[in-house]
Amino acid sequence: MPIPTNLTTNEVKDSVGTEVEFNQLSVTGRSRAFLKVNESPGLPHRITISHQENGSGTSKRRRSVVRVDLSVTGSIDVTKVEKISFYIVGDIPIGNLTATTNVAVALANLLSFCASQGASTTILYDCSGYGAGALIAGSL
Repeated sequence: MPIPTNLTTNEVKDSVGTEVEFNQLSVTGRSRAFLKVNESPGLPHRITISHQENGSGTSKRRRSVVRVDLSVTGSIDVTKVEKISFYIVGDIPIGNLTATTNVAVALANLLSFCASQGASTTILYDCSGYGAGALIAGSL
């Protein structure tokens, strides 16, 4: 599925479910970057997608990364800019698969663990899913 040139029609949301718009910043080789529309100067907010392939034949693998970097002013030392980064990395044996069904199953497992609870079939943007809670609070 091709990614739009700009992410301005509800492709990205914040923790309360409000749309956050991003425009394409650059495309270099197998990497693409987006910047948040109207971001504060000195506080970049970026989304990056990149792919790298290694090996050949049935040993060929693709490493794909979707990354979000958000720069914020420190709340204790307000003279410091801090960067918060989250990323999903897929390591996929593309040389030894004929379909992406199991790739989608693994990604669905990760996304549902981070964005839902229990028997929920609804995505929770508030990051209250168990996996998101573990990432945010450092819990096990």
